[in-house]
Amino acid sequence: MDWLKIFVDLTHNTIVFSTALVFAAIGGMFSERSGVVNIALEGLMIIGAFTGAVVTFFVDQSLGGSPISPWIGFISAIVAGIIFSLPHAVASIRYQADQVVSGIALNFLAIGVAIYFTKVLFDGSAQTKTLKASFDKWEIPFLADQSTIGALFKAYPTSVIMILVVVISYVVLFKTPFGLRLRAVGEHPRAADTMGINVFRTRYIAVMISGALAAMGGATIVLTTTNNFTHSTISGQGFIALAALIFGKWHPTKTMFAALFFGMATALRSVLQQFGITDYIPVDFIFILPYVLTILVLAGLIGRADAPSALGRPYELGSR
Repeated sequence: MDWLKIFVDLTHNTIVFSTALVFAAIGGMFSERSGVVNIALEGLMIIGAFTGAVVTFFVDQSLGGSPISPWIGFISAIVAGIIFSLPHAVASIRYQADQVVSGIALNFLAIGVAIYFTKVLFDGSAQTKTLKASFDKWEIPFLADQSTIGALFKAYPTSVIMILVVVISYVVLFKTPFGLRLRAVGEHPRAADTMGINVFRTRYIAVMISGALAAMGGATIVLTTTNNFTHSTISGQGFIALAALIFGKWHPTKTMFAALFFGMATALRSVLQQFGITDYIPVDFIFILPYVLTILVLAGLIGRADAPSALGRPYELGSR
């Protein structure tokens, strides 16, 4: 058995499967750092996947196979994510609704809306047509041509964007006035309000950033991996991203590595099938591996994770 080949394939697939999780987890980090629980990551990923697939398909038809079609779909998914995050923001911030209930409701709404409009747009089918236009891998010349390690030097543009998002998120959160205000609102909103920070506006912006990034995660899946949207395109990835966020203790780089860990569990499933390991281990056990790891993380086996102090607590003007 070629162990170097296994390592290279595992590394490459880990990055592919982790990219969407990193986007969603970093999005959740912005929302929760401001004090708003975002259980709706799953629903936001669904909307991003649906919008990315539908817009890319119809734009590609209109433009006759243009390479910009997936980029237009990707950007449209970001806009859709921002818009779809607003009901959660309004319910949680303006009307002080239970943030967990609001997020769960948005998850159910997302899958219902996505499947309904898929059937409307595709003649009753519950899935979109297969995309002819999707993201191609970027390659480093010469190195990408190597038969054994070439896969390490090929990456989808979304993976490059993901790394930039992590770096920018770290800088924004810890090196800018906005990041300081965001963290202050999530830790002690009353004190932040006293210092002249608009708590409501900061939380609205954070939830919309969360929606944009989570939708980028959903669009990444359809534009790099599945090439279409169905009811099962997003099947728990939003909750795994939430677990990665907790695992990473609401820190951008730690959250990225946590998402890579969960992505490796999914990549391991693919690699084990590829190399015939499933002849000895039941394939069902391999399929449940990412979800088992998620349960273990949420059960608290990673040690204490201190969430932002005001997480999940609605803020009232004048409250103490």
